[in-house]
Amino acid sequence: MIKSAFTVLCLIITSFVFSQDSKDLKLYLDCNTCDNTFIKQNLTHVEFVRDQKFADVHLFFTRQTNGSGGSEYVIDFIGQRSYKDLQEQVIFSTDSDMTEDIIRNKILKFISLGLVRYWMKKGDTEHLSITIKKPQENEVTNASIKDPWDYWVFGADIFGYFSGEESSTFSSFSVNATSKRVTEANKFSFRAGFSENQSTFSYDGTDIISKRNSKYFYVSDIISISGHWSAGAFANLGSSMYSNKEFYWEFKPAIEYNFFNYSVSAKKQLALTYSNGIVYNNYIQRSVYAKENEYLWEHELKLGGSVNQKWGNIYGEASFEQYMHDTSLNSLTFYLGTSIRLFKGFNLNLSGNYGITRNQINLPAGDVSLEELLLQQQQLQSGYNYYFNIGLSYSFGSIYNTIVNPRFNF
Repeated sequence: MIKSAFTVLCLIITSFVFSQDSKDLKLYLDCNTCDNTFIKQNLTHVEFVRDQKFADVHLFFTRQTNGSGGSEYVIDFIGQRSYKDLQEQVIFSTDSDMTEDIIRNKILKFISLGLVRYWMKKGDTEHLSITIKKPQENEVTNASIKDPWDYWVFGADIFGYFSGEESSTFSSFSVNATSKRVTEANKFSFRAGFSENQSTFSYDGTDIISKRNSKYFYVSDIISISGHWSAGAFANLGSSMYSNKEFYWEFKPAIEYNFFNYSVSAKKQLALTYSNGIVYNNYIQRSVYAKENEYLWEHELKLGGSVNQKWGNIYGEASFEQYMHDTSLNSLTFYLGTSIRLFKGFNLNLSGNYGITRNQINLPAGDVSLEELLLQQQQLQSGYNYYFNIGLSYSFGSIYNTIVNPRFNF
């Protein structure tokens, strides 16, 4: 009886303590790509909450890749409760050569800068100080810097993977090179690469070897016409054993209309894209249409969009491809994904894809052997493909317990 009374008393005291307004600014950190542990450990004079409804300030992050291969971050400081009249936005960029530690410290810096007005309104200014660096006489300002690379960014990577056991081995190797130049008026890029996968299976003294390789070279040039219109041209060439293509190339001009201005693409966009061009295929084996090589005219229409708001995000795309010499050869694909914060601690995650494929003109003629089927050495005929993911997540408990303790990865 005494124990029960003590438990009830503890619950009452705990409820009373948590009902009091904390002296620190309450923050809801809404960033899926940040080092949240680092921010919570190093941002002082704030209290992190797990539910945006209880926050004084909702920090909503959006991120897009910039021309250097880094990212442009946009932080919306959404004032709530007694801070509704304070709405701030901070924008900054990172470079591709920045380490994770530099990036997370830069994020922390701009979060602190954005919170200054909120601390001032709360009257919590004792910990604030401002230091303005005086420029040196020989210091060059950003406005006077001339880029010696003229906005060009280059990259390369090499990957190798090897595994095995007594009766089988697997190896994978790939090399890729990229180059791009991104400005407000133009976006040019090209990529080239080679990959090879080999599997060896030993059974009853016999080795079964499966090998697949591919090569590609891709180039694109996109021109900004206005805040809603863009035009581009795309070229691609290479080879693929899996797709039964000894050599292929294609060239497709395209045009795109974004129903929203490109300047708000981090938060929302809905774009309609149309491309039309020529395709050439030289097949490894004669195709199901008795072709050893052929020229084809193909067009594609795509409608895709995304919405990224503080309640969650939705993204999707519908595309239709068709060969113009025979309109029955076409494919239709739908993709949709969403992550929605329904209420306190409860999230709904859905994603799925469904495709109708009636344009597999590259398939080799003849039957597929059991060995080729099991080893997936070549593409198989299929009238459709699909996948679907669904998930629910729910958490409850103290909204104020944001203590970080990394021991044993707890």
